[in-house]
Amino acid sequence: MQSWDTPIGSNCKNIAMEVARHNRVLYINRAADRYSLWRGDKSPEVVNRRRVMRGELPVMEQVSPNFWVYTPPVVLDSVNWVRPQALFDAWTKINNQRLARSIQKAIQEVGFKDFYLFNDNDFLRGPHIQEVLRPAVSIYYIRDFLLAQDYFKRHGERTEPALMKRADLVVANSTYLANYARKYNKHSYFIGQGCDLSAFSPEAGYAIPDDISPIKRPIIGYAGALLEFRLDIATIRHLAVSRPDWQVVLVGPEDDAFRRSDLHGLANVHFLGAKAFEQVPAYINSFDVCINPQALNLNTVGNYPRKVDEYLALGKPVVATATEAMELFAEHSYLCADKEAYIGQVERALTENNAARQQARRAFALGHTWENNVAELYRAIDLAIPEAVYAK
Repeated sequence: MQSWDTPIGSNCKNIAMEVARHNRVLYINRAADRYSLWRGDKSPEVVNRRRVMRGELPVMEQVSPNFWVYTPPVVLDSVNWVRPQALFDAWTKINNQRLARSIQKAIQEVGFKDFYLFNDNDFLRGPHIQEVLRPAVSIYYIRDFLLAQDYFKRHGERTEPALMKRADLVVANSTYLANYARKYNKHSYFIGQGCDLSAFSPEAGYAIPDDISPIKRPIIGYAGALLEFRLDIATIRHLAVSRPDWQVVLVGPEDDAFRRSDLHGLANVHFLGAKAFEQVPAYINSFDVCINPQALNLNTVGNYPRKVDEYLALGKPVVATATEAMELFAEHSYLCADKEAYIGQVERALTENNAARQQARRAFALGHTWENNVAELYRAIDLAIPEAVYAK
């Protein structure tokens, strides 16, 4: 699902790099699709696909001794708009055969024999790839509940369950998604989430940002994109209105719902805008309590809260909405069943904060490494296929 040349972070890329420490990896870039080319998409991925097809960039790049990135020089038809299921299935199989033939050439070029196929949540563009490539082991990785989005839901309600049934095992980055997958494949496992928390260290001596310095304390803060479908505006409002002596600081870009919200009329709510990634740790370090007032919907309920790891890595007390994914953090955070619970939990977080708790939070978060994440992937393979052979 995620291209190697995507400008944003990617679980699949990090997992692949970790696996490549001990195994050979062929990373398949997302192939170009006809619609993106037709509309003149200027994203780096689409621009690079055009250059590959014109021969200006190589189709194969070796980025380390064990790691190759392959960009298929093919164009796939854009078929998700097709409503008849039979037509969509037939057309998708043609796309998959076209893509698989290209991948087979890459497999031969790097000299792979028995290989494992790792599908990164791509149940629309790659549901039949394993049937054509015939891997020794097929792994489906689910990191988002994409069926909550209309685009993926149209055909994904059929293709994702079918793909999970055919896979040798399914691995997920949240317990919610692992339980969902287990409905279709008994070999479904939660493998956790890797994070690079090197930028989040309380020992870095962050200066208090200029736009936070004048704000009174205690500061109850959130850092991240302010999106209505991810965050519950009513919970933030309840915090601010119920305790006008608390200052609620929101760091991140706003969507239209946040820009229009009455939060902007509250004297103790401060919108500080979007910040560069390297600035974010200093803002979080300035908070007295960090919050994650998550909206509860199908888009969010299964998501791994990587933001909470960043908070905890700085030793900060965290108050968050209770979800199945947050149960993993229950020992090191304060969970809330509703907006009313936030007041009491923030008060607890303020009064119970001490050096020992800070150290325990940090140690917990720093255990969520990509090395440990891939070790859990290997454990899942061993459980599903005891005879599997690979380097660990």
